[in-house]
Amino acid sequence: MKDQKKIISELLDWTKTIIIALAVGFAASKVLITSAQVPTGSMEDTVMAGSRLLINRVAYAVSEPKRGDIIAFYFPDDEETVYLKRIIALPGETVEGRDGKVCVDGEPLEEDYITEKIDSDFGPFYVPSDMYFMMGDNRNDSWDSRFWEHKFVAKKKIIGKAELEYFPKIKLLFQAGLTRPRPEEP
Repeated sequence: MKDQKKIISELLDWTKTIIIALAVGFAASKVLITSAQVPTGSMEDTVMAGSRLLINRVAYAVSEPKRGDIIAFYFPDDEETVYLKRIIALPGETVEGRDGKVCVDGEPLEEDYITEKIDSDFGPFYVPSDMYFMMGDNRNDSWDSRFWEHKFVAKKKIIGKAELEYFPKIKLLFQAGLTRPRPEEP
């Protein structure tokens, strides 16, 4: 009888621990972090199609989105589909593409995370308050702000900042492209 009570007590303790762990995990995935899988090659070579990422949902609770951040957000033309792109222009800036370069307020961006120039000019587009202009790193194969009916992503539609690629390999995304080694020239 004593052994039976001890077993039941142990099972109840384990059950309680498992339920608490599941509740914490569920809450964290809804409030703190979430995961996403990249379906297309629009962010190659920084993030490859099929990669799985951790998205920090609270990144912008204490700071503002910055140019160069890779973010998950609701696509402005349907507000249901989740996209992953890089912030290129911030509120109050004017962005355009000309002569193969992306320019913000007339100055070409230093973008060591892309591997080819844009193949067509665009803009200029003025970015309204609390909005962001987005582009994929694979510029000539990305459905992004240049082509959308609603050109900008509202801050309130940002899900979070992509922080970590965990599949197929582990890679911190805030460093991705910023420290990418260049191929050696022959």
